[in-house]
Amino acid sequence: MNTPLARPAPARAAVPQPSGTVDAHAPARLLIGFGEVRHARLRPKANAFAYPTYFLMLPMRSLRNGTAAAGALRVNRPGWLSFHDRDHGDGRGPEAGGALAWLDELLAQHGIRDATGEAWLHCYPRVMGYTFKPVSFWYCHAADGALRAIVVEVNNTFGERHCYLLEQPVYGMALHTAKRFHVSPFCRVEGSYRFRFFVDEQRTRTVTRIDHHDDEGVLLQTSVSGQLVPLTRATVRHALWRHPAMTFGVIARIHWQAARLWLKRVPFFTKPARPEQFVSRDADAPN
Repeated sequence: MNTPLARPAPARAAVPQPSGTVDAHAPARLLIGFGEVRHARLRPKANAFAYPTYFLMLPMRSLRNGTAAAGALRVNRPGWLSFHDRDHGDGRGPEAGGALAWLDELLAQHGIRDATGEAWLHCYPRVMGYTFKPVSFWYCHAADGALRAIVVEVNNTFGERHCYLLEQPVYGMALHTAKRFHVSPFCRVEGSYRFRFFVDEQRTRTVTRIDHHDDEGVLLQTSVSGQLVPLTRATVRHALWRHPAMTFGVIARIHWQAARLWLKRVPFFTKPARPEQFVSRDADAPN
């Protein structure tokens, strides 16, 4: 086993108090989060970074039925800041029900038919028509506001997508699932993920932590956190002014960090075949 490295991982983001439910009767509104992405590799060579970021938090059911207005966000239309259904799920457009219809079908296929409450989608937008979404999170609630399932939607730079379905989650509780999907050429497709999700009851702050474990323990530590505010013309201008090419920066930073790992001679692994199943369930995780 490798000895611990002297260089510490980045400090963990502060988290709100865990909550098991949200107010099912509170009016939903589109939110935008301003925060930070942190990532640390612990071995065989230490590598850590932290970048400022922003992201969307969208009440997809309310958006579809019209009880939440799109406002400053362009939905399925070109714009400086936009959201497109085709960027998620199986890529279906709004004429076929969009990403929400895909989500409901996925849940039903796995026996989850009571997630009829709000479905909040945490994702990157398109900026000037471009996006790359390393990971998106679907928070699926029951009618009473209880969190029923979380779908973690992962994209790699090879144009592939895979989903992890986490059943009966609780905010703040550790959730485990086996790693089934190739993301980085510097990590094998083995081991497991440990997720922890925090969202306060008022939806003013969110923190998500993802740790990748292998046979030697924790290999990678990642977190994304942010303060949530209403998505308005003013907050959209603020996002575009502070980070005018944010989604271009996401893909550029991925390749820059890959170059750093290559220069540090971190072992490189050939990409395996994609999983036969599009969705992995948390029941697949090792004990």
